[in-house]
Amino acid sequence: MALFSRSGKGNPPPPAEDEPFWRRKTLGEMSGPEWESLCDGCGRCCLNKLEDMETGAIAWTYVACKLLDGATCRCKDYPNRQKKVPDCIALTPEVVPELKWLPPTCGYRLVAEGRDLYWWHPLLSGDPATVHDAGISVSGRTIPEKGIGLDELENFVVAWPGEKPGRRIAAALKRSRARK
Repeated sequence: MALFSRSGKGNPPPPAEDEPFWRRKTLGEMSGPEWESLCDGCGRCCLNKLEDMETGAIAWTYVACKLLDGATCRCKDYPNRQKKVPDCIALTPEVVPELKWLPPTCGYRLVAEGRDLYWWHPLLSGDPATVHDAGISVSGRTIPEKGIGLDELENFVVAWPGEKPGRRIAAALKRSRARK
């Protein structure tokens, strides 16, 4: 049932202030807490990636940053991450649109592209575990980078971190709903 028809009959769309902040604000307009809440906690951005210098193509690995907690998918020292990992890139409204390696499911990337968040995002689900339930997070799927040289990363390339959600997400949704 449509609430608002093209003919103008029915209920008008809700006022903009009733929309969630990520639908009505640009990345640059968000407060600090709003910005931080856009992270769904998947941990995909903390995986080592390889970039083909000729084509710009990104190859994902399942080798995680030394600060990534492989179970929770959170940084072990978020406030000091750039001191401890000099090549850690801080996400800002200015750099997000330029980062081709952000996962296609990333909240920052989605909002920058004018798209909405996926159902498993904690801002929609109300539960930080849904990103894991949906199979989007890297939880239990990584190895630490310690002892792995840059020249060895090509031995750990996988496709799943850069993939968009598919049928497995629908199955995860059914499992998630069945538990409630």
